[in-house]
Amino acid sequence: MRKEQIIYLERPGPQNTEDVIDAVTAYIARGGLERVVVASTTGSTAVKFAAALEKKAELVVVTHHTGFSQEGTQRFDPEKRKMLERQGVTVLTQSHVLSGIERSISRKFGGISRVETIAEALRSLLGHGLKVCVEIAIMAADAGAIPIKDVIAVGGTGSGSDTGVVIRPAHMNNFFDARIREIIVMPRGGDA
Repeated sequence: MRKEQIIYLERPGPQNTEDVIDAVTAYIARGGLERVVVASTTGSTAVKFAAALEKKAELVVVTHHTGFSQEGTQRFDPEKRKMLERQGVTVLTQSHVLSGIERSISRKFGGISRVETIAEALRSLLGHGLKVCVEIAIMAADAGAIPIKDVIAVGGTGSGSDTGVVIRPAHMNNFFDARIREIIVMPRGGDA
């Protein structure tokens, strides 16, 4: 039997980033996994994780697709991307698994898609950060950046990080084969 403690944070948000980094590095130090997938919109969170995980774990960073916020634009800082890649960090710009083209259909015609329903169920029941963890693990697997075996995934609510889990990803076409194996750190449930 393996015994791990879950760290619960008082509320979601970027103020938790350093606590999540500490929790993930402690997990790795205890003999946990050595591959970490981190969500990062601008590159700031990615840079923090790269510094903390240097030579301790392989880091894969997943960012929004180009045009997520504004047509033709990418919010991930190109200088941070170059710096991370020089350090051996893989930085992926991927389409979102839990919205993608279905969000476009919902915006145009109304209603909500099945994929958006899955995203909302994860977000409502387990928190935005955990939804992001599931999404980026699948996005990284689809890009071929990680194998289909347990990895640590780190996500957040808005910006920064507030959730870290161990997940066995799946490819998008096998979404329901993904498994959340352990929760390392997350905000407490309830009103956000």
